Amino acid sequence: MDTNRGFHNSNITNAIKKLAFIRPQNVVQHRSIKSVHLTNYYHKNSGGISTSFNNLMAAADQHKRLVRLIVPGEAEGVEDVNEFARIYFIKAKYSPIFDKRYRLILPWQYIPVGSAVRKILLYEMPDILEVTDKYTLSMLGATVRTGKFRQLGRPMLVHFSCERMDDNIGSFMSSGNIGKWFARRVMGNYIFPSFDYHIANSVYTAEEFFESVRKLENTGRSDWFFNKCWRLFKSPRVEIAERIFVCPRGVDAVHFTPDRLSDKVRLEIIERAGIPEDAVILLYAGRISPEKNVGLLPDVMKILSADPQNDYRLIIAGAGPQSEWLREQCHRLAPDKVTLLGHLDKEMLANYYANVDIFVHPNPREPFGIAPLEAMASGVPTVAPNAGGILSYASNKNAWLVEPTAESFALAIREIVENEESRNQKIARALDTARSNTRKSSTDRLFASYDKMYEDFQRRNELFTDVESAKIFDFTKIT
Repeated sequence: MDTNRGFHNSNITNAIKKLAFIRPQNVVQHRSIKSVHLTNYYHKNSGGISTSFNNLMAAADQHKRLVRLIVPGEAEGVEDVNEFARIYFIKAKYSPIFDKRYRLILPWQYIPVGSAVRKILLYEMPDILEVTDKYTLSMLGATVRTGKFRQLGRPMLVHFSCERMDDNIGSFMSSGNIGKWFARRVMGNYIFPSFDYHIANSVYTAEEFFESVRKLENTGRSDWFFNKCWRLFKSPRVEIAERIFVCPRGVDAVHFTPDRLSDKVRLEIIERAGIPEDAVILLYAGRISPEKNVGLLPDVMKILSADPQNDYRLIIAGAGPQSEWLREQCHRLAPDKVTLLGHLDKEMLANYYANVDIFVHPNPREPFGIAPLEAMASGVPTVAPNAGGILSYASNKNAWLVEPTAESFALAIREIVENEESRNQKIARALDTARSNTRKSSTDRLFASYDKMYEDFQRRNELFTDVESAKIFDFTKIT
């Protein structure tokens, strides 16, 4: 873009001063809706959320929409992605728990006056402020709602939900009723009232909002405490269904394509993984983490290892906190049948998708699941659980959806190998599905949703911003 493309500075204040200095001569001025997005889940070369933000920033240039992204980084800095999209990096430490590959922006980096995030927001003055995080960044919504950031004015506040809190708690802390109860209380009494609107990446993810707020799913809830929380956070006096939008992600069907089918790449995979040329090659691509249900994979391979007809081999592309545990489990249950390759860049991953025999995705609680959609776009048969966010695009017409058990997965894998007619039919339908769920259609839909929200926010502004009326409103009426 401009002379400051790729500019990094060790101090956010100096970086903003430089941007202000160069703006008049180098940056085209546009009066469109400006959105600022904050997330802790951004790695430039990996992760479905990173892919979504990269797609959004690329689309910003096409739509001529001003988009700003604030993310944690090793050092403070600014990068202009294109004429309309910019990334601010906030110096942040790695997470001490869960997935330690992620850095975290913490509350003291945006709540105190003069903090790094506040400086950026006051410089950008967004019309829309979106938070993609339920944990360390979530207090920003309440900070603005309750008047603790008056200098910013009153942007429209959006929370983007890319995962379910009850699933996270179930994977990392408690999978019983206590964990689910805790998640519902946090989502219903804190996250939901703290923002004007909520976007979910699938119907499955959006259901958690309804489950945490509706009286029908919370029969033992205290209405007094519920009202206390919603009044504290000055929640909008708007029906909950009018504040929830579903915007599924899309796939790059140009990059992920069957056109990458290649004998050369197939041979490279075989040589790298050290497997026989006549093996049936399975692939899993994704985080190696408890919430991904990766423990199912060694159990599947144990069953397939006993198959007398075919030599099944699994290659795993990805990294995460359970990598070593998974390696040990695979070695114990299916010796020499599984190879962990670590992280693959986007180019190599696209080549691998198109040149393996079957893609397996074990997670029944996937919020959306970009990897299965990438696999389908690549023309590879896909086996996945019959649950979760992948049902946004996957069905038994274009994939093999089964119960998340080792026996069911093994049976589906054998069926793919043995039934060529069914395999070819589902692959063809999967390709059609991918071509109708592209990243362009996804970002077009997302920008259209922002516009619809913003028009509603302006038209009924008093219902979203009148804090005095919110103090006495009975919020049980709208749930």
